[in-house]
Amino acid sequence: MSKIELLLPAKDLSTGKTAINHGADAVYIGASAFGARQAAGNSLQDIETLVQYAHLYGSKVHVTVNTVLFDNELEGARKLLWDLYHIGVDAVLIQDLGLLKLDIPPLTFHASTQCHNHSVERIQFLEKLGFTRAVLAREVDLQTIQNIHNQTNIELEAFVHGALCVCYSGQCYLSRMMTGRSGNRGECAQICRTRFDLQDRNGKVLIHNKHLLSLKDMCRADYLEEMMNAGIVSFKVEGRLKNESYVKNVTAFYRQRLDSILDGHPEYQRVGSGVTRFFFTPDAHKTFNRTFTPYFLDGHREKMASFDTPKAMGQFVGYLKQSDGKYLFEGSGMRQKAIGNSKQPIANSKQPTANSQQLIANNQQPISNGDGLCFINAAGELEGFLVNGVEGNRIIPQKPLSNFTKVELYRNIDKKFEKILEGKTAERKIPVDILFEELTDGVRIGFMDEDGCEVSVTENVELTAAQQPEKMSETLRTALAKLGGTPFEARTITIRKCTAFLRAGFINELKSKVVEKLMATRIAHFHPQDNPLRYSPAPLFQHADYLRNITNEAHRAVYEDFGATEIEYGLDKTENYAGKALMTCKYCLRYELGWCKKNPTVSNAPKDPLYLISGKHRFRLEFDCGKCEMRISC
Repeated sequence: MSKIELLLPAKDLSTGKTAINHGADAVYIGASAFGARQAAGNSLQDIETLVQYAHLYGSKVHVTVNTVLFDNELEGARKLLWDLYHIGVDAVLIQDLGLLKLDIPPLTFHASTQCHNHSVERIQFLEKLGFTRAVLAREVDLQTIQNIHNQTNIELEAFVHGALCVCYSGQCYLSRMMTGRSGNRGECAQICRTRFDLQDRNGKVLIHNKHLLSLKDMCRADYLEEMMNAGIVSFKVEGRLKNESYVKNVTAFYRQRLDSILDGHPEYQRVGSGVTRFFFTPDAHKTFNRTFTPYFLDGHREKMASFDTPKAMGQFVGYLKQSDGKYLFEGSGMRQKAIGNSKQPIANSKQPTANSQQLIANNQQPISNGDGLCFINAAGELEGFLVNGVEGNRIIPQKPLSNFTKVELYRNIDKKFEKILEGKTAERKIPVDILFEELTDGVRIGFMDEDGCEVSVTENVELTAAQQPEKMSETLRTALAKLGGTPFEARTITIRKCTAFLRAGFINELKSKVVEKLMATRIAHFHPQDNPLRYSPAPLFQHADYLRNITNEAHRAVYEDFGATEIEYGLDKTENYAGKALMTCKYCLRYELGWCKKNPTVSNAPKDPLYLISGKHRFRLEFDCGKCEMRISC
């Protein structure tokens, strides 16, 4: 039976607990150093608290130590791994393979997606290194996932939701080259979200001042069952910098989706324990998103760029049309059928300015005071405004709007929904079977949960016969059923004998002791087992190039163990960018712009080379049509 995991990001302790409360089977969180999101570090004390909280629910905590390391950082990283081992984390994600050559604890290691986990051969190599799991490249399609699963015995984890890097993870050096901030060291400056010009080989500007490398967000909610059947065991949501509202909504959304699949597949079982109940209807469109794409998963290309803005668009709600100085809102109808299919907004022609503006709404998505709406204006910019008032179908913007004929309208702040998310939105309870026994010299209460954890507390006390034993038994049953404020809920209550009078305070005190004992037992029960690294060198390579991101001697030694004699250091160490690919992308600008060389109907497309211009920087675009890849070089 395969264990299926819903894996959520945790910016901090509070966000991690929120994810677990909303049904996460695991969370991943940054350590105090060496994490690929430098702004999302956490203390060992907070991580330990989160570990205990997660283990209470049978969930897991994965910690990211996934930057490349320099020689003088290896010892600090090694000590951090030991600290994480001692506090009981379930797994550590790493990118720098040099760590495997050190005196490291018997932790479970996962190969971060930064390791460029994109092929059968790469995953076979990681398996020989001793990794338990590989986090697959986002660009990998279902067929490749199936091939990897068929030819390896390693666990496979895949992203299903969140922001996308335009480049293969671990293969981007543009931020380091332009700003000195390295994505491989947790300092990405998000150059792909900035503006570029596109020039032809003669210097003619083909596109001016657009976000040519900015992608929509990923959403694979419609493909979870196919991914599961292909071999994915962990479904990962991106977002270690996202707030608790985002985590609440997205966790609940995917929990419900996965549970509906698991209900029909007895061969699969979720990792975590308990029952999660939600007090709201989750909707992935209603929290931060740039509109959605499944991103190559089905093996086909689709338009996935967000040229006009890198900011959140939110949920499509309809069309906004100007008429007689007013703004007419046309309902969304069936415009957005599937969560993974959002149409790119289009810019619209300029119109004369109006001093007074109102929107007339006739849509299927009710608009409320305080909602944030947005559209792409005639200048190709994202323009947003807050709703200042609603009078029937009339919506009054908080500020004057620019002029247009007709635009697609999106809501990126749903005030009512955000208000709901501020309150209690879920609870997670572990069902327990409760047994009460009256002994000759006292009483005993026992709890047994769904994972087989069983505890009991016996209290020796002088018993006095109850005047109404049947009423006492019912009172006892009611008291035992009250487990509010604890992680547990009563599934069954068995009272073998109850003839004595029992004070309510005594019952509650004894019940509290059982609860505390079961909590401690569960935390111990889910403490991870030691997993010594199984490192199996084999002659796999002759050459290891700069794309392997080797920045220390221990990492170099790994490739020497696997036969490499020609070894290049990574660009984070050499900073020798000349002639190197600064980005390698499955995303293709030619395809996005309708200039794909494989399309026989395309005419008048510009000839290579093409160039991206950003300030003083000029980057050459190279297209490998055989692999359907685009490279960006100096």
